[in-house]
Amino acid sequence: MTAKTQLRILVAVLLIIGLGATAYKHLVLGFPLTPGESSRIWTVQAQMTFRAQGDPVKAQLNLPDMTRHLYVVPEGIAPRGYGYHVEQVGSQRMAVWEARAPTGDQRLFFRARVYKGGGIATQLPPPSDPPAKPIFAEPEAAAADALLADAYAHSADATGLALRLARSLWGDAAKPVRETLLGQKSTNASRTKLLLKLLHASDVPAHELTGFYLTDNSRSVTMEHLIELWDGTEWQVVVPKEGIKGMPEDFLPWQSNGEFLMQVDGGTDSKVSFATIVDKISSRQLAVQMGQQTGAGLIDFSVFALPVDVQNTFATLLLIPIGALVVVVMRNLVGLQTSGTFMPILIAMVFVQTDLLVGLALFIVVVGAGLVIRGYLTSLNLLLVPRIAAVLIVVTTLYLLLAVVGFKLGIEAALSVTFFPMIIIAWTIERMSVLAEEEGMWDVFVQSFGSLLTATIAYLLMINQQVSFLTFAFPELLLVVLAIILVIGQYTGFRLSELRRFEPLASEKE
Repeated sequence: MTAKTQLRILVAVLLIIGLGATAYKHLVLGFPLTPGESSRIWTVQAQMTFRAQGDPVKAQLNLPDMTRHLYVVPEGIAPRGYGYHVEQVGSQRMAVWEARAPTGDQRLFFRARVYKGGGIATQLPPPSDPPAKPIFAEPEAAAADALLADAYAHSADATGLALRLARSLWGDAAKPVRETLLGQKSTNASRTKLLLKLLHASDVPAHELTGFYLTDNSRSVTMEHLIELWDGTEWQVVVPKEGIKGMPEDFLPWQSNGEFLMQVDGGTDSKVSFATIVDKISSRQLAVQMGQQTGAGLIDFSVFALPVDVQNTFATLLLIPIGALVVVVMRNLVGLQTSGTFMPILIAMVFVQTDLLVGLALFIVVVGAGLVIRGYLTSLNLLLVPRIAAVLIVVTTLYLLLAVVGFKLGIEAALSVTFFPMIIIAWTIERMSVLAEEEGMWDVFVQSFGSLLTATIAYLLMINQQVSFLTFAFPELLLVVLAIILVIGQYTGFRLSELRRFEPLASEKE
């Protein structure tokens, strides 16, 4: 296998892993691709009140179910004097509070955090027995037969039958028939129960699905009643009032399949009420929380699993490959000369910590003064290592002088000189001095200009919010950067700066 073939395979693997992991985090885990995106998190509260008589109390509250659109994290609260735990009975999960001998009015709270997306819907088993046939007395039986006959004629399956019946019960066309079955004043709850009876009369397994729609903020929510029916293959949700099929995205089911909503043993006058409040947080923060809740591997083994201070460090370090890409492009494709390979990256990092204009001014002052002093040291005929060590000490002294004088003059920007890596600056001064002695000051100017231009372009990319957001949220994109650098590494064509240089040759051929 040739080197070129190996490179192509390696580049393809890097692109597949990098782009694939990015797509997974965006499409599955919900990571946003742009900074500033926010998502909503609902805090849902259930409040149970009852009167205790001094007997042992066991209060139970059915817990809300997840859906394909909502992820629910229960957060039970145990007041003083009560124990709290969660019980699983079949498919039903219950919050349980227990106390030995409370007295007087009692108030228990249950809270849950509800996230949009990422939920796992509860899978009910298929019905084992057909539903019990309801009995309608005259004249309700004739009205029920009329509704069922119309629904049969205008449907092809159980779901269509339910939708047609819902249209009749909530519409005006069958108002006389509906009033015969429910009277003149009917509620959504009574119509839903009638729809359930009619489905049972048609041998369709079905049950109520009780819950509420998540709103922005509400002190008291209104419970809504949907229908969940078996169509022969799977359970389907029908919204009777709207006459639509499918679980609404913002509907939180709290009670289904004959489950009790609440039960209090040892207390009287029990009631439950619900309230919601919504918060807005960063979509990336939400995706991280969701990934931690679900145990996603790309979250557990990522930069987000590190302490916050270490994350802040990596937020800066992950920008270095972007600077490396800029250096590769400017040197191998544009043909720009720089003083060393990595010095422009380090200078760009300094610009990120300080400011572009301040960094440029300090760099020019330090390097310029260092070149003058280095020129004097040359006349002393020092050996290489002592000369570089002397330059390092001179650079350190320059840093101190700039910081002290700048602070005394009220120029606080001079204090930023400490961000420059002094060893790299000392070595840069040494290389530029050697280059000036061997090639002349023009080459020193060309390399210095190329280094500063490359560092400036890298700086502009590093401070770009979109770039810094993507490198931190999707570090796997660095594999894509690596693939691009590997491709450029085999480029042997003309550089942009050489096109003008060889233009006369092209003219002669013409």
